[in-house]
Amino acid sequence: MSRLIKKAAVLGSGVMGSGIAAHLANIGIPTLLLDIVPRELTKEEQAKGLTLEDKQVRNRISATAIQKLLKQKPAPLTTKKNLALIEAGNLEDDLVKLKDVDWVIEVVVENLNVKKQVFEKVDQYRKPGSIISSNTSGISVEAMVEGRSDDFKKHFLGTHFFNPPRYLKLLEVIPTQYTDSDVLSFMKTFGEDVLGKGVVVAKDTPNFIANRIGTYGLLVTVQEMLQSGLSVGEVDSITGPLIGRAKSATFRTLDVVGLDTFYHVAGNVYEKVEGEEKKVFEVPEFLKKMVENGWLGSKSGQGFFLKKGKEILELDPNTLEYGPRKKLSTPAVELAKQERGTANKLKALVYANDRAGQFLWNTFAKSFVYSAKLLGEIADDIVAIDRAMKWGFGWEMGPFETWDAIGVEKSVQKMQESGIEVPAWVTEMLEKGHTSFYIEENGELFFYHHGEYRLVEFNPKVIDLKKIKKQKGVIKKNSGASLIDLGDGVALLEFHSPNNAIGMDIVQMLNYAIDEVEKNYKGLVIGNQGKNFCVGANLAMMLMEVQDDNIYELDLIVRQLHKALLKLKYSSKPVVAAPFAMTLGGGAEVCLPAAHIQAASETYMGLVEVGVGLLPGGGGNKELYMKHLENLPSGVPYDLQQVAIKVFETIAMAKVSTSAEEARENGFLSKSDGISVNPDHQLYDAKQAVLALYEQGYKPKVRRKVPVTGETGYATLLLGAEAMRLSGYISEHDMKIAKKIAYVISGGKVPFGTEVDEEYLLDLEREAFLSLIQEPKSQQRMQHMLVKGKPLRN
Repeated sequence: MSRLIKKAAVLGSGVMGSGIAAHLANIGIPTLLLDIVPRELTKEEQAKGLTLEDKQVRNRISATAIQKLLKQKPAPLTTKKNLALIEAGNLEDDLVKLKDVDWVIEVVVENLNVKKQVFEKVDQYRKPGSIISSNTSGISVEAMVEGRSDDFKKHFLGTHFFNPPRYLKLLEVIPTQYTDSDVLSFMKTFGEDVLGKGVVVAKDTPNFIANRIGTYGLLVTVQEMLQSGLSVGEVDSITGPLIGRAKSATFRTLDVVGLDTFYHVAGNVYEKVEGEEKKVFEVPEFLKKMVENGWLGSKSGQGFFLKKGKEILELDPNTLEYGPRKKLSTPAVELAKQERGTANKLKALVYANDRAGQFLWNTFAKSFVYSAKLLGEIADDIVAIDRAMKWGFGWEMGPFETWDAIGVEKSVQKMQESGIEVPAWVTEMLEKGHTSFYIEENGELFFYHHGEYRLVEFNPKVIDLKKIKKQKGVIKKNSGASLIDLGDGVALLEFHSPNNAIGMDIVQMLNYAIDEVEKNYKGLVIGNQGKNFCVGANLAMMLMEVQDDNIYELDLIVRQLHKALLKLKYSSKPVVAAPFAMTLGGGAEVCLPAAHIQAASETYMGLVEVGVGLLPGGGGNKELYMKHLENLPSGVPYDLQQVAIKVFETIAMAKVSTSAEEARENGFLSKSDGISVNPDHQLYDAKQAVLALYEQGYKPKVRRKVPVTGETGYATLLLGAEAMRLSGYISEHDMKIAKKIAYVISGGKVPFGTEVDEEYLLDLEREAFLSLIQEPKSQQRMQHMLVKGKPLRN
């Protein structure tokens, strides 16, 4: 069945509803946002002489929610321009507009009767064949659909987004007994390929997968804390990155989520389960008291933590008073910190006989057993459960992957010795001689399912570099980078130096990669699957060289980087850069000369060298300026000075985009460059871009001279910088850096409009870079960044 979602409607404009509308707008889907009609006027409306019948008043709730999107943090929109794709309306006047909508998402209050009333109205107005879904976080989707038309039932399912929808990867899709299999399969593909989500199919049970297991884990942690006498801060210090969980660990996460929300989610399960499970979901008294006091976490200014000035205090659950935040340090914790990789850290912790080890063993053992008991009830297989926890809660490993990491046999033996009842299917698995839930064979991953191992299925657009390296090996590698065969005649250059920082090893591999690709491949992708694409050049190496007075050495390094990036730019085969997350300084400089950029939607790109007392030294000034010129419409007169000013401001103010869309607005991406909404599909999209360019008979860029603003343009740029200095916005040293940037962008001492070649601009940049790196104040900034991780204003 071929279907398209060209237009959507979201019913309910609260934080979640407006967030989903924003996410749909981010991917270019026009969305109608409807909410109830207000029953009374505000003072402002009365003052304007409006009545309850005025459209402005009737649409007020959704219109206000749309405007709030501009102020929310983190930003729900990838660019403010996307606001234009969201239309405000109300649930009385505008239901008729549902006839033009392909997907209706209900996000009203979590009350079954209210939802049923809304769906009764939707059923009257929707067009046959349109998909209807509920974003409920735990109400039965089966119950919602009672009494609806057959066509409605066939096209209805649960689609549970996680908050905030732009950033959190998980989308739980919950079919009912009536849902058409084509509709389920479409939503799964649409969710992954268009919405950019990680989709898991869940069963219609309380809180579905992630919230059921996540809430259980959080409550077990709270109960264990009360029993073991650990403090809130001590628990957070051992339940975060140390065990492969989010930085916000346990209680900071609860503060961010909101204790009222957590209380509601826990209560939802409590009402629907029996026996031992019911006991766990009973919220402790002190938590109820916190909710009564309005101590709901971040939104109310206090929760488990309270910020007083610069100090963060933690709550004592016994006295409900705040005191200094504590951290837990035990021999196991210190040992785990020395270990490499989460699996080794976990092994060092859970079997240790100290306070941290005992605490983590008790919480992990209960969560493992609970997840295993729920298999078949909440999801069909362990893969769905593991993925839900990784994508919804930011865990590095799901419960079954974590269980594998600490050793299933050893842990089950310990559980049985301490009287923990292990689900029969796990002990049967061990009796059959299978000692892990997942096994790897020939680079393929298999999971245990009903007595046998089955292949873990991935979306065909997911490229896993680790798997490719295992299966095909590596063409060539050094300490900083590897050249990998992606198949179909496309190679990939992967950075893997610390922080993917660019040093001579990466420059050498870049040169080798271009030579190899020109001879034997259709094109090259530059990408990786690290935490960030690249945070810039190797700052420590540069500081060391300058402090050893190796200016000649630095001069050589900069020349070689310039040469390599020009080689990339004018390669006879297409080079596609695939930036994501932090793409700063040298990371941006590698992308700018590429034939095409395929950015992940969450790409934070900028030339930030000013923060370390420098200017871009890898051709960034010249490339950003040229990119701006190339992006201008051809044949239309333009103001060269305005182009220079925009580039100057972007570099001098170290502007970093908050999304790939904003990177385009800042001139780092051209109109023709691509954006991948699903980060897991980015390398696939980049590979397709290489093949498309190759098939079109790719011709490298033609070397052209660059028009510059010269001396008069330089003077104009300095006027702006001088005004900022006089108003105290920038320091004397900032002014010195600004002068250098202005000189490079304006092309030095030449008349306005002179056309110069790229090498001339690179020479100006190199000279400016080398003079700044010798400045004591620049070296102080570099040192500060290396030690403190943040810029120094001196």
